[in-house]
Amino acid sequence: MRLGLALGYWGRGPSPDHVPLAQEAERLGYHSVWTAESWGSDAFTPLTWIAARTSTIRLGTAVAQMAARSPTTTAMHALTLDHLSGGRVMLGLGLSGPQVVEGWYGRPFPKSPLTATREYVDVVRQVLRREAPVEVNGSFHSHPYQGPDGSGLGKALKPITHPLRADLPILLGAEGPKNVAQTTRIADGWLPLYWSPNRPEVYADSLAEAPAGFLVAPMAQVRVCDDVAEGLLPVKTMLGFYIGGMGHAARNFHADLMARMGYEDEARRIQRLFLEGRREEAVLAVPDAFADEISLVGPRERIAERLESWRKGPVTDLLALAPDRRSLRVLAELNA
Repeated sequence: MRLGLALGYWGRGPSPDHVPLAQEAERLGYHSVWTAESWGSDAFTPLTWIAARTSTIRLGTAVAQMAARSPTTTAMHALTLDHLSGGRVMLGLGLSGPQVVEGWYGRPFPKSPLTATREYVDVVRQVLRREAPVEVNGSFHSHPYQGPDGSGLGKALKPITHPLRADLPILLGAEGPKNVAQTTRIADGWLPLYWSPNRPEVYADSLAEAPAGFLVAPMAQVRVCDDVAEGLLPVKTMLGFYIGGMGHAARNFHADLMARMGYEDEARRIQRLFLEGRREEAVLAVPDAFADEISLVGPRERIAERLESWRKGPVTDLLALAPDRRSLRVLAELNA
């Protein structure tokens, strides 16, 4: 099982620790470092900054949001950074949800998310292969554009710049069972938002036909500390925000995932509290058991014992949301 460092997206401003953490992860032998975006900082610019200050560690987006860019624009970002970094890019994509897609990006959330995702990946792959001009006549993506409000003058094009790698890895941040199953067919890997090594049955059917070499790269908060309850508070804060606030009461993919993992009543309670403005209560309502099984928190010996269960399943890459250098180092030592 390889290790990655997941830096997420910025909060109020850039973190001065991100580049030093990425450099330390590279020194410790981590395979990859990952950035994200939501409705603030973008994923590619910080990754480029890190690329210029590292030399071997792979550079991933977990995730770049599909609604933020046309698929050809995303492919341009990926192929440009891949050249500048010497072939280190891993492109992680995610569809997000209606709240963000329509509220922030000002675009309609696709009525058929699976079709929209499939078409998006198809366009990116066509750009990276550069075998012919990009041509797609899909329900959500049209190259050249064929819509009724177009000029009719669009021309099929292929990138001027020759991509460094036609097989640049594409991973998808999928949550629903059908979406995960499709991911095994159209992508090189999967970026689970929550992964519990204790519940392999949750995604067993979806992963049943995954090809050899398929990447499973979940994120998990990692913190070496003496007090497990205290160490779980950042995990619970994150869960409270995603389950309570990253979606509508009637459509929240994160809450639905928590429900499928055996915590349906708790997920709905967190949603209700968060939407009522009782955010601190929503965080405290996150069960310690759920926060614990999707993270690696506690003394070194406890993390060592729990890490074994992560290695026994289909996980190929553990992306550590690690808050400090000590946690990074201990995880590297335990996984050696």
